[in-house]
Order: sequence, then structure tokens, then C-alpha cells
Amino acid sequence: MYVIPAIDLLGGRCVRLVQGEYNRYINYEDDPAKKAVEFKQAGAEWLHIIDLDGAKIGKCVNIDAIRDIVQSAKGLKIQVGGGIRDRDTITKILEMGTARVILGTKAVSDFEWFSEVVKEFAGKIVLSLDARGTRIATDGWEKDSSHELLDFAKKAAQLPLDAIIYTDINKDGMLSGPNIDRTKVLAEAISLPVIAAGGVTTIEDIRKLAETKVISAAIVGRALYEGTLNLADARNVCSKND
Repeated sequence: MYVIPAIDLLGGRCVRLVQGEYNRYINYEDDPAKKAVEFKQAGAEWLHIIDLDGAKIGKCVNIDAIRDIVQSAKGLKIQVGGGIRDRDTITKILEMGTARVILGTKAVSDFEWFSEVVKEFAGKIVLSLDARGTRIATDGWEKDSSHELLDFAKKAAQLPLDAIIYTDINKDGMLSGPNIDRTKVLAEAISLPVIAAGGVTTIEDIRKLAETKVISAAIVGRALYEGTLNLADARNVCSKND
């Protein structure tokens, strides 16, 4: 298992939402590229970037900030999501030098389109499934869909995706620990790599996720910014459980 630091962009700044609520955010860094370089220097291999403004309105907004991060932190493998809902934007993001693009809302609302682009950009697309309970949420977590998490994941796993990210919205930004049980069930149900997100707070959380032996990675945000988790320690625990 490996650890992926997260940068969430709102108005060009690095922030964290609390339980996905846009009126509840913590501002951590006005220069996201600087933070990306810090993560790289701390040993990160991957970086997770979400355009929160884009996720809310359905169009990539923080494109300049994303470009700055990619150029400043060369060597990091970067995955980008948030408001990416057309082929042109997918192409633009990948041409910047990112490793893969994260799709969520459009995948849930238009599965036929999603299937086509996954095949077109095989190995470059990650599906983000964000859920309250077992119900998938969309549009920057502001809407609940009619889709059940496990059923949709099994359907999507038939496509040439690179991975699936599962976020428990009720855990995200709360520093209360991840939903290990539900993440494990999802990982055991499909053959694709499953990445845990939401609530990862302590070294013990990392240890428990790694000990499942079926969860591929963990995305960590607020815990790294507030110091409840050290990236080097987390990477060490992961290596011991490989």
C-alpha cells in the first residue's frame, strides 16, 4: 500500500472542506505548488489534486494552479479530478504531464459516455466514488444519486480503469479515522485497485488499512497539514506491510 498526499483547490488556494461542505473549509496554503514540492521532498511518489470549484460547477476552474503544481513538482505522479466532464478537458489535463484523470459525477450520470472515455484513455482514468452511507453523491457532494456504491463499482470494474477511489463523505475532513470495513468490502468485491479516502488521521489508521492486504493506497489530506500524521512514518508502515 502507498500513501497519496492531497491538495484540494478552492479559489487557487490549498484548503480542506469539512464533510464536503463548501461553507466549512480550512485554508492551509495560498501557494499549492509550494505544498506539492514539500510533499515531494518528504518522499511522496503520488499527488492527489481536486479542483473543488470545478467539482461544484462542472467545469475545471483552477487550471492555472494545477499547471503550476505539475511544473513545480516534476517527478511526482499526479492524478487530477474535479469538474472534468468532457474529452477536451481530459486531454488537456493529461497533456500537462499528469499520470491520470479522476472522473466522478459524469461517470455516474452518463455511464455510456464514461465507458467510451475509459476505453479511449485506457489506464489513464480513475473512478471516484464518494458516498454517504452506501449512496453515491455527485456534483461536489452536493447531490445524492440513486446508485448504490457496491453495485456501481462492480459495473465500472469491467472497464479498463486504473483504479477506484472510495471516499466516505461523513469521514472526510473530520480526523475521525477512515471507513476501513466498507473500503475492504469494496476492495474484495472487485479486481481493480481500490484507494481509500476520507478520515485517514493517524499512523494506526495507515497500519489498519495496510493490514487488510487488499487496499492499494490511502489518500491523506488534513492529517498531513495539521501534523497528526507524518508522511515518512506512513510510508514506513506501508513498506513493512507489503
